[in-house]
Amino acid sequence: MDDWRGHIIVCGLDDVGLRTVEQLHLAGVQVVVVEDDADPRLVRVVRGWGVPIVVGSPRLVETLDEAGLAGAVAVICVLADDLHTIEVALLTRENRPDLRIVVQLRNPAVGRALAALSIAVLDVAGLSAPSLVESCLGTGAHDLDLDGHPFLAMQVVADADSRLRTRFGSLAPLAVTGADGGDMVVCPGRDHRVRKGDLVTLFGSAAELAEAGLGGPARSQPRRLRGRRHLARSLLAALDRRLAYVFGALFLLAGVSIVVLRLSYREPDGTRMSVLDAAYFTVETIATVGFGDFNFRDQHPWLRAFAITLMISGVLLATTFFALLTNTVVTLRLEEALGNRRLRQLSGHVVVIGLGSVGVRVVERLAAAGIDVVVIERNENSRYAAQVRGSGIPVIFGDATLPQTLDRVQLSTARAVAVLTSDDLVNLETGLALRDQLDGDVPVVLRLFDRTLAATVERNFGLGRTRSTAALAAPWFVGAALGLDVIATFYVGAQLMLVGRLTVAPGGGLDGLAMQDLSARTRVVAISRAAAGGALEHPPRRDTRFAAGDQAYLIGPYEELLQVLRRDTLSPSALRP
Repeated sequence: MDDWRGHIIVCGLDDVGLRTVEQLHLAGVQVVVVEDDADPRLVRVVRGWGVPIVVGSPRLVETLDEAGLAGAVAVICVLADDLHTIEVALLTRENRPDLRIVVQLRNPAVGRALAALSIAVLDVAGLSAPSLVESCLGTGAHDLDLDGHPFLAMQVVADADSRLRTRFGSLAPLAVTGADGGDMVVCPGRDHRVRKGDLVTLFGSAAELAEAGLGGPARSQPRRLRGRRHLARSLLAALDRRLAYVFGALFLLAGVSIVVLRLSYREPDGTRMSVLDAAYFTVETIATVGFGDFNFRDQHPWLRAFAITLMISGVLLATTFFALLTNTVVTLRLEEALGNRRLRQLSGHVVVIGLGSVGVRVVERLAAAGIDVVVIERNENSRYAAQVRGSGIPVIFGDATLPQTLDRVQLSTARAVAVLTSDDLVNLETGLALRDQLDGDVPVVLRLFDRTLAATVERNFGLGRTRSTAALAAPWFVGAALGLDVIATFYVGAQLMLVGRLTVAPGGGLDGLAMQDLSARTRVVAISRAAAGGALEHPPRRDTRFAAGDQAYLIGPYEELLQVLRRDTLSPSALRP
């Protein structure tokens, strides 16, 4: 492969690597895979696409040279081991300082160090978390930022039979799915007719959505306030019933003492105790402080006997109360430390199963959105457990496939369940266990690496929303390698959509092209005009023509956007030096 020019080297073939190779192949870009221990099944798949594989360690310069490092335009490293990834990135940078390098890293500190060397660092967990969070909340809304301008992609239900233009005005339609679950129409024209009950995904600003009578997604009340309320309820529910009995007896004893002392106690000069004096003496007696403020030597014998009874009863009740209170607090702390905490009085929360790199990102985003979260983790030595607990989120250690574990997190009142472990088989097993426990009202979001498996599971098992983190993250790696700015990836139903920014190159395939001549399944939602100093044109008209230097913001299935790349500077011919 020494004579190859303009190709991309992909190091690593698991998960994101396979999806990245697939998308580059669909874009017509020459790809070479470097892998020293690949799954034979994946090797057959890749070779079936006509993509060559170099068997060897990418940490050796000889292997990279065999893959045509001298003529490559980019290297994508998606190895499972962060240390190996760092080694490959540094080795590649030393041998090709001008090369575009894209790596997958989970460690943010190391990522920042590599970014200082002009290496693009991407984290699969961070890239896929927004779509997983949206799937949990079911809002159908995705926040998008185009050149500093906030926009929304929102799914709504058509409230009448009409054309899209008539009902939704200038909002850009991204997809229409029939109410009967029929085939999805991607990027339909504004004259497309919808029926009442159809699901319509629209793109626009908050003002445009409001003008069309569509409000934004409902915002949850502040998590801090709800968290305090739920904590108080949980503590009350966890209190030993005997503690309430003892506290009631103590309160009754104090009340009787105040009444008796107020009516019967007399000073030598004949004055009586005030209510405050009676309360003061009662508390100091029960607390065994005894400042000697009041003397019972000259009181009636029965009143002195009452004082003795007050002392003994008060000490016994107070000691018992504090013993039970201490036992309750220590028990709660031990249960929390051992992951055996049983939550009570929770509703509308999200249960996250699996506290890996993806799980912790989803938990953080849910918490930031003001949503109550409960985590179930099998591994008691999880590196993220202390971090999550430190933010006040309960973590339960246990097997999520067991009914008793699921019962402890108030599953029946949950808003959603996200199964996010790093093992497809465990996720599938847990999803099936959840299906047996739930009646279908609580949505289940299932993380599966393989996109084909995810679609098959969703069709056959009815487990709700299956999401492939590899499919969500792969477009970012492809975009970074080709020079396309990927802004977001999200699902509309089962269709993965990509939001990208493309700079029109002088003399390229898009220079002078009218928007209407692009693929019907691709929507240009805005254009930043170079001739107007970067002013954002939204929404652009169908007869609008691209000009060199313009930045076009496009939304569509990633396969379609990759075809657009072939028409401009990112086509295979343009990639060759």
